[in-house]
Amino acid sequence: MPAKRRSARALSQLRGKVALITGANRGIGLAIARALASEGCDLVITARDEPTLKKIGRELAHLKIRVLVHACDVRDPVAVKSLLAAVERQFHRLDILINNAGIAHPSQNVDKLPFESWLEVIDTNLNALFLVTQAGLPMMKRGSTVVNNLSIAAKRVFAGSSAYNASKHGALGFTNTLREELRSREIRVIAVVAGATHTEIWDSLWPQAPREKMMSPETVAVAVVNALKLPLDSTMEELVILPTAGTL
Repeated sequence: MPAKRRSARALSQLRGKVALITGANRGIGLAIARALASEGCDLVITARDEPTLKKIGRELAHLKIRVLVHACDVRDPVAVKSLLAAVERQFHRLDILINNAGIAHPSQNVDKLPFESWLEVIDTNLNALFLVTQAGLPMMKRGSTVVNNLSIAAKRVFAGSSAYNASKHGALGFTNTLREELRSREIRVIAVVAGATHTEIWDSLWPQAPREKMMSPETVAVAVVNALKLPLDSTMEELVILPTAGTL
C-alpha cells in the first residue's frame, strides 16, 4: 500500500475518537492531548488546575475538534463519577482512556518518609488509576484502548523513592490484570513504561537531575499515538521507551 494511503488510513482510525486524558495540564499528559488533537480526536482533558485546563482547551479547540474541559481530583470517587457523567452527557462513549495523572515525592529513605507523603503518592498514582478506569469502562466498547502511563519505576527501583516505586509497581500489576480481564471484550490495555522524561515531576523527585539527558514529553506522546494506530487485531501491551543516555 502506498505511504500516503497508509497514512490516511491510520489517521482515519483516530479521527473522531473520544479520548479522556487525566493530568492533561502539563508534561506528558499535555503532550499526548496535543498529539491526539492533531490526529483529529475529540478530547476530554482533566486535572485539578482549572485555569490552565481552560487555556489548553481553547488552544486545542482551534484544531477544529470538540474539547470538554472538566477539572477533577481523580483521587475523589465523587469527582470521578461527575467527570465520567459529563463525558457520557457530551459524547455518549469513550474510545481512549489515558490514565496519566501522577505525582512523586522528594527523595527520602523509608525511615524518613512521612506517612502523609506515602498516602498522597499511593492515592494519586494507584487508587486514582483504579477509580477512573472503573468509572470509564462502562462506556468503552470493542476496539477501545486503555493507556496507563506508568514509569520505568514500575520495573526498577530507586533508593529514596519507596512510595513512588510501590505505586508504579502496583499500577503495572493492575494494568496487566486489567488487560487479561478485557481480552474477551477486545479492549486493548497498554502499559507505557517511560524512562526519564523532562517534566515538572523532577522538581520534587530530583531537582538536580540532568534534564539535558532526558526525553521530551513529545517523544513519549509520539510513541503512544503510534501504539494507538496499530490495527485492532494487534496491540503494544508494554511500551518501553528510554532515553539513549540510559538510566540517569
